[in-house]
Amino acid sequence: MSSPDPQVRAARNESTPHAARGVRGPVVAVTGAASGIGALLTERLVASDEVKQVIAIDERRGDCAAAQWHILDVRDPAIAEKLRGADVVVHLALDLDLETDSAARTAYNVRGTQTVLTAAAAAGVHRVVLCTSAMVYGALDDNELPLSEDAELRATAEATGVGDLLEIERLARRAPRAHPGLNVTVVRPAVLVGGTDTALTRYFESPRLLVVAGSRPAWQFCHVEDLCSALEYAVLEKVEGELAVGCDGWLEQEEVEELSGIRRMELPSAVALGAAARLHRIGLTPSPAGDLAYTMYPWVVSGSRLHDAGWRPQWTNEEVLAELLEEVSGRRTVAGRRLGRKDATAAGAAGATVALLGAAAVVRRARKARRRI
Repeated sequence: MSSPDPQVRAARNESTPHAARGVRGPVVAVTGAASGIGALLTERLVASDEVKQVIAIDERRGDCAAAQWHILDVRDPAIAEKLRGADVVVHLALDLDLETDSAARTAYNVRGTQTVLTAAAAAGVHRVVLCTSAMVYGALDDNELPLSEDAELRATAEATGVGDLLEIERLARRAPRAHPGLNVTVVRPAVLVGGTDTALTRYFESPRLLVVAGSRPAWQFCHVEDLCSALEYAVLEKVEGELAVGCDGWLEQEEVEELSGIRRMELPSAVALGAAARLHRIGLTPSPAGDLAYTMYPWVVSGSRLHDAGWRPQWTNEEVLAELLEEVSGRRTVAGRRLGRKDATAAGAAGATVALLGAAAVVRRARKARRRI
């Protein structure tokens, strides 16, 4: 017996409740299921009484024995066959590693998302859940506190991985038009904490918290457990559309300094941004200058759609910050560059900061001197 046309099947699935189809719940496929958020979500969905089956997809097998595993790269068109029979796909196979070559990172993230969306439509999947970041709203001095989900995406591609996330957002908006019957939900977490390594978590590994003079940072965190529960809400169709997720409210910079016990180092904007740009350009640090904006200006989100659906965060900003500080204890990062024990001991934390900023100035002077010759 031949399979129904994918678009017919997708439309049928969209309009028919799970209970009416005589099943206990949806079949959910998770990409990037072997590690990080993907592994946590896979375990959570396997344990849920509202999920019938979990299909786990990654380039290696993870630890969740109860899931049905398929080992392949998400950019492989063969993924369409592995998704057949799934009702929902949660795409979490993203590379946002600070140390990854930016061109290779973009090729993986954008091509992977394109392939998953196309494959999901071909396989008759009716819902795809994507995870980007609240960073796509941009960190700007005139941002409202908090931002609504419908706020304009004003980020630029100047921060680590944000260009990829903006392209994924564009793909998400185009997909339902290109594939009628395919529903796409996008989840945008605030500063993610819980086994994560980003420019924003490394900010708290520094011996001093860099504060740019005249800026007004506002810190909102999201624990990975709360992100997973929000993703589960999307999987179970309790909420849809573009969703922001994070702890309720935010912390001012002064509160962060008091809670962390880390003192500030305040620099003029031109010095901080100029040094960050030069250090990144000469390869001394992995973070481009654009990452600094997210420590300068607010990008706090309301999460109203999830709240309206009955979801609540289990973690407060204060609790997540405490966990983050415990995670990064003993690490030393200066200007986004993580120092080894030998580096930190030899230079000293404050000395290392001066050394890196000085290195950028030396390089600049050397280049000027060469141009005069």
